[in-house]
Amino acid sequence: MVVAGGFPSPNHGPRRDGLRPELVVLHFTNMASAAAARARLCDPVAEVSAHWLIDEDGQAEQLVDEACRAWHAGVGAWRGRGDVNSRSIGVELANSGDRPFPEAQMRALEDLLRGILARWAIAPEGVIAHSDMAPGRKVDPGPRFDWRRLALQGLSVWPEGAGPADPAGFRADALAFGYPDVAPERLLHAFRLRFRPWARGALDAGDAGRARWLAERYPGPGVAQGA
Repeated sequence: MVVAGGFPSPNHGPRRDGLRPELVVLHFTNMASAAAARARLCDPVAEVSAHWLIDEDGQAEQLVDEACRAWHAGVGAWRGRGDVNSRSIGVELANSGDRPFPEAQMRALEDLLRGILARWAIAPEGVIAHSDMAPGRKVDPGPRFDWRRLALQGLSVWPEGAGPADPAGFRADALAFGYPDVAPERLLHAFRLRFRPWARGALDAGDAGRARWLAERYPGPGVAQGA
């Protein structure tokens, strides 16, 4: 991973209420280039930023100090708590979301995540998608992102070997894992973007089995959304 500097974003502030990073939120830029994304993330008029931007060639740029609150997550919740910006580090990947993420970019992300998780004592289940915490509002990093690859390196989680389960338990298990309490169709869509992007149709035992596997191994503290 090549780390570059020189493009600090002014779009940040202090973390609120003494909060510190406990999550890493992954995004795609959905812009024409990393340079275009950088310009927006560093534009004070845009009022948006991230801590890190990774180009397709594997160059990583730090735009906001990790100790600060970058403006990347917006409205949403995870594990029953809001203000995800104050509780997370945001990583933007230069990608439109409709194509695979290049090998150099994935390797750079893996190197970066190892450092972030070590620096802030964040558990693998704390690495989440933007779509996880904002179902229906966001879809990034999208169905082409390889979450299983990260999980095999201890950099996220994946329901490896999960069996089928009763679909009636899907919602409770998804919320227990961390998803916010949203409409059923939004919840299923967000869950599949992350854990079953090839699936189509109605909720089924495959979705429920994966949610049960995750809830049993990584239960959150509650399901009520935070303020």
